[in-house]
Amino acid sequence: MKELMLGNKALARGLWEAGVKFVSSYPGTPSTEITEEAVKFDEIYCEWAPNEKVAMESAFGASLAGRRAFCGQKHVGLNVAADPLFTLSYTGVNAGLVAVVADDAGMHSSQNEQDSRHYAIAAKVPMLEPSDSAEALNFAKLAYDISEEFDTPVLIKMCTRVAHSQSVVETGERVEVSKAYEKNIAKYVMMPGNAKKRHPIVEERTRKLIEYAEKTPINRVEVSSDELGIITSSTCYQYVKEVFGEGVSVLKLGMINPLPVELIKNFAAKVKRLVVVEELDPIIETHVKSLGLQVEGSKLLPRIDEFSQNLIAQAFGKKVSSGVSLEDAIPARPPVMCAGCPHRGLFYSLKKRKCTVLGDIGCYTLGAVPPLSTIELTLCMGASIGATHGFNKMLGTASEGKTVAVIGDSTFMHSGMTGLANVAYNQSNSTVIILDNSITGMTGHQQNPSTGLNIKGDPAGKIDLEALCRAMGINRVRVVDPYNLKECDVAIKEELAAAEPSVIISRRPCALLKTVKHKPPLHVDKDKCIGCKSCMKIGCPAISMKDGKAVVDQTQCVGCEVCSQLCPKGAFSRD
Repeated sequence: MKELMLGNKALARGLWEAGVKFVSSYPGTPSTEITEEAVKFDEIYCEWAPNEKVAMESAFGASLAGRRAFCGQKHVGLNVAADPLFTLSYTGVNAGLVAVVADDAGMHSSQNEQDSRHYAIAAKVPMLEPSDSAEALNFAKLAYDISEEFDTPVLIKMCTRVAHSQSVVETGERVEVSKAYEKNIAKYVMMPGNAKKRHPIVEERTRKLIEYAEKTPINRVEVSSDELGIITSSTCYQYVKEVFGEGVSVLKLGMINPLPVELIKNFAAKVKRLVVVEELDPIIETHVKSLGLQVEGSKLLPRIDEFSQNLIAQAFGKKVSSGVSLEDAIPARPPVMCAGCPHRGLFYSLKKRKCTVLGDIGCYTLGAVPPLSTIELTLCMGASIGATHGFNKMLGTASEGKTVAVIGDSTFMHSGMTGLANVAYNQSNSTVIILDNSITGMTGHQQNPSTGLNIKGDPAGKIDLEALCRAMGINRVRVVDPYNLKECDVAIKEELAAAEPSVIISRRPCALLKTVKHKPPLHVDKDKCIGCKSCMKIGCPAISMKDGKAVVDQTQCVGCEVCSQLCPKGAFSRD
């Protein structure tokens, strides 16, 4: 049966057809939909893990038990999962274990654009790289065969364009696979004596995988011209085909690690000019050069941002489409927090007190943009707390009375707890604000251990944030409603003045949750409005100025009343 599918959905279908029984992931764009699609299959147990490290370890446990397992994450998530991955390369697997890493060239929703192929090379594990939805499905199935044949975890590298574009796939049937668990201390207990004996096995496996790479049909040669030969993979293959059509010879690599040797040499011998087209780092190019071949690549094409058909055409001196321009310029639409976002009131209070705010990964990063312009640091998941601790330790009283860490509830569960443990243990006078909007908001409303619901929305274990913080050694823990500006202001003032670590939990569900019932929208009494623009200081997209007066967009306003607390004339009402 043929069907049009997103790359992520196709990959999830591939997991089902491969007989996968266990999926553990942490949401991260552009990988999230793989797990959200996999959970629709009753035969697959799916879960959101607190972080990617736990997801990888849980998937390994399922593999060890003899069931095919999977974990998914975005590129920065693999940083977190790298610890178990590198040693999994030594232990190998029982039933197949596959992990997806979804790169985000262009940084559409990420803080960097690292190239995850480096992880496959460093960990010495095979990596497959599909170029469309059909390959996403088929490579998922193939990855499990490779995993079990070569006793290794396998990485599949997706990217934004493959994950979030649609193409035709042909679906198949599910094949159930299971293996018995057998105790094997020498294989699975990686104490130094055992690990030392496993390393030669890894090297021998790599040699065998190179032999496999020479013959596998997912590395294929398309010969059309002896003038120009292009070695490429993933979406770059699609761009090359669109730009050149059949007028170029192509070596299309579906297995990106380890790379073949003889296949590349033979291809190079057939063409007069050899070029590698690959996004970000010159991984393939470096390998080709190591074979003593003359090749172009990174000097012809950039090493930043994602590629396009026009970029490749321009690099090769071909005609570039001018496109179609609009008659009227489209006004800029910078990202802002949603109308009624619970973070807005809290950030306003922090700005009012001129706090130094060290932030984290989540929707609340938008607190860095005007008019709030509050957050001064965003590094990685959980970094706000650790950075605040070090900041305050070095600056002491000069920073303790005005510096706070802000972190979301899901991010706190992911990797904020250890930072708070450090604050409590090493006693910096730091104030941590947990922005509890009762969901993992940034990636599209996934549950987490503090929400009390699992991936299917069923009741699950619920972590009590207040009790947890106290158990970690924080004596001062208080909860505020971010819609109440006075309450936020008092809490921030008192906790910053305290001579010990403290936690403020800013609790109000995300305004976009289906379960949240909003009050009727507000409107502005034009006779009372003096046009002072005090209400504009919170940056709510539902409020604008027209003819010198504030106006409320009735379709956006959720009636949170934060704006009314700023108006000196009481111009906002529901009457």
